[in-house]
Amino acid sequence: MKILIIEDEPELAKSIAEYLSGEHYVCEFASTFHQALNKITNFTYDCILLDISLPDGNGMKILEELKKENKQDGVIIISAKNALDDKILGLQIGADDYLTKPFHLSELAARIYSVIRRKQFSNTNIIIQNELRIDLLSKTVSVNESPVILTKKEFDLLLYFIGNKNKVISKSTLAEHLSGDFADMLDNHDFVYAHIKNLKKKLSDAGCDHYLKTIYGTGYKWEFI
Repeated sequence: MKILIIEDEPELAKSIAEYLSGEHYVCEFASTFHQALNKITNFTYDCILLDISLPDGNGMKILEELKKENKQDGVIIISAKNALDDKILGLQIGADDYLTKPFHLSELAARIYSVIRRKQFSNTNIIIQNELRIDLLSKTVSVNESPVILTKKEFDLLLYFIGNKNKVISKSTLAEHLSGDFADMLDNHDFVYAHIKNLKKKLSDAGCDHYLKTIYGTGYKWEFI
């Protein structure tokens, strides 16, 4: 899962990223309005943490741009302002939640989880697809009630495919989802193929149907109706 932290306080942004990395999120940063605008225009995120008080622009404009482009990224406003008007306006424009500084990082992580679950998985902690069962809280997977042991990357890929079922996803998109900004620094995306190959094998060996399809020359698709 990929998070964009739009925050102009370096120490706060760093502490948030360190905590969320421990929760298996890939974090990217934007410390100015223009950096943030470039990020949301060119990339997609599972959740955006948005400080509305940026040095070179109003964070509310970021929300307006997301709405204008009809993007479905989850958004949590994090702000030192506790004004009711700001909260109401942010939620009206399209934010999913609002958290006032200072806050506990564990609470922030819980809010992020809630937003992603609500937007991608119909507000449930358990995903069941025929013989496949995924527990989002415990991060466990089973097929026909037998556990399937996945790595963190494999589990993330599985959730990403199911959250985007019946959509063709390119290898470059998967690389960027798994590695964030570092994907552009890699010579190739063979590591994506390796993770997908392992995920397919583990699910198949456990007796799972072949939902994950390779669309040759294009990417991959999780097929389920």
